[in-house]
Amino acid sequence: TEYGSSLTLALPGALQPHQPFQVIVRYTTADGPAIWWLDPELTYGNAKPFVFTQGHSVCNRSFFPCFDTPAVKCTYSATVKAPAGIQVLMSATQSSYLEDEGVYQFYMEYPVPAYLVALVAGDLIHADIGPRSRVWAEPCLLPTAISKLSGMVERWLTAAESLYGPYIWGRYDIVFLPPSFPIVAMENPCLTFIISSILESDEFLIIDVIHEVAHSWFGNAVTNATWEEMWLSEGLATYAQRRITTETYGAAFTCLETAFRLDALHRQMKLLGEDNPVSKLQVKLEPGVNPSNLMNLFTYEKGYCFVYYLSQLCGDPRNFDSFLRAYIEKYKFTSVVAQDLLDSFLNFFPELKEQCVESKEGLEFERWLNATGPPLAEPDLSQGSSLTRPVETLFKLWTTEPLDSAAAASSVDLTKWRTFQTVLFLDRLLDGSPLPHEVIKKLSECYSSQLDSMNAEIRIRWLQIVVRNDYYPDLYKVRRFLENQMSRMYTIPLYEDLCTGTLKSFALEIFYQTQNQLHPNLRKTIQQILSQGLSPLPAIDTTAGTTDTPAMVLEDKVSEATNGAISLRDVNVSA
Repeated sequence: TEYGSSLTLALPGALQPHQPFQVIVRYTTADGPAIWWLDPELTYGNAKPFVFTQGHSVCNRSFFPCFDTPAVKCTYSATVKAPAGIQVLMSATQSSYLEDEGVYQFYMEYPVPAYLVALVAGDLIHADIGPRSRVWAEPCLLPTAISKLSGMVERWLTAAESLYGPYIWGRYDIVFLPPSFPIVAMENPCLTFIISSILESDEFLIIDVIHEVAHSWFGNAVTNATWEEMWLSEGLATYAQRRITTETYGAAFTCLETAFRLDALHRQMKLLGEDNPVSKLQVKLEPGVNPSNLMNLFTYEKGYCFVYYLSQLCGDPRNFDSFLRAYIEKYKFTSVVAQDLLDSFLNFFPELKEQCVESKEGLEFERWLNATGPPLAEPDLSQGSSLTRPVETLFKLWTTEPLDSAAAASSVDLTKWRTFQTVLFLDRLLDGSPLPHEVIKKLSECYSSQLDSMNAEIRIRWLQIVVRNDYYPDLYKVRRFLENQMSRMYTIPLYEDLCTGTLKSFALEIFYQTQNQLHPNLRKTIQQILSQGLSPLPAIDTTAGTTDTPAMVLEDKVSEATNGAISLRDVNVSA
């Protein structure tokens, strides 16, 4: 398969136990799941080619020979030769550049799992944004990145250190990647990868970077030993992220963001069904299944709810912070299983062990780990009511019959809301779609022009409402949005919705016009969405060089229908 086969080496029989030995594997690699080659046209600057790697979960086996499991950690070094004018970066603690030879050398001095080895090369320049942080981006994007993050990363790192102990990786740099980057962000040590598309959405940018900062402790320093327990990294990182945002932005903001994510979790639960095995925290990984397919909101949010529940057992959350500092110190640079975490927790709080909290009826630790369905308990979000209550009020005004559109329109000025308030409101309208025609018409009259000037996270939700309600007067905005988007997270949800309803021919028309600006991997995914429910569509053969209707071959109908409702809008994965 594209994920390769195992390489087995027979060691000399004369080796003594624990005797050091060296193995040299000479290999070449070109295309593979980990390696993304971009032509200049797929970058923002359109000037130079670009390449990046994405190793999570089991892709780096196509990048270099490795023990591609999070249970194994090692240091690494790399020598990379690149053409003049191409900047190379890796997730390493040390680097140097021999300009005469065009050679970069990298060394990661701490042991990391294979999936955290990462490389990026392209037209990148940098600026310092703090005493141990710099931001890398294409020249046309760098000023925006500086303005959004200058001084902020150090603030977040300092808050995290006050909670969980010293930051052990030296530098915390960020590189912004072209929109072809397949996820939102990736916590590669020393060098977080983030999709550039998120730069315009300030609150999402804040949360995504803080989540990756949290991974420096939970996921990178202490790692889940098996992909079946991914929540050990993601649930703990999400908990730590929210402790950091509470310290830096207050409890109300943290509760608002949590409410938004838990809404998405329940949406996914409704679609998948409460008995779906992927809703377990300890998911059984069947042979041949890519662990990345298990990345879902349960990993993050159900895992978070379990960690939050553990913190509540301790009383003051600062007591739980102390435990997590001890946990990091004990297990850093190793990989753990859930029992390691839970045993450490009970040993750290002997009074809780005496109370047998692990066996409390209905909230047994074993049930948290292995029961399907929603979290057994959810956090108290009342501290966010000043931000969430206006959302609930406005939603009720628009969905209560008979509609009083004047009252609804005059009750709130959306331009003064936080992004997470607006997306929470729009998500709830999406959940209720299709809406009565009068409601969608009045919504458009009240908000459509305001939403046009807001960030992409807001605009895509409004456009999904437009599509799911077949509201033709605003369809031109859907076209305009897709004509200017090359990112998976802002294209797939709209194409899924367009093809679920009556607008597939409209989707095909847009795709014909825009496919050349999409990465081949994204193009293939959209082709599969467009081919759902069709007998294989005929290939459209056009004259080479024509740009009006570029050639496209739709894939054969795939066996599983794409469920438009379960889209990246709902998952929004930050690894």
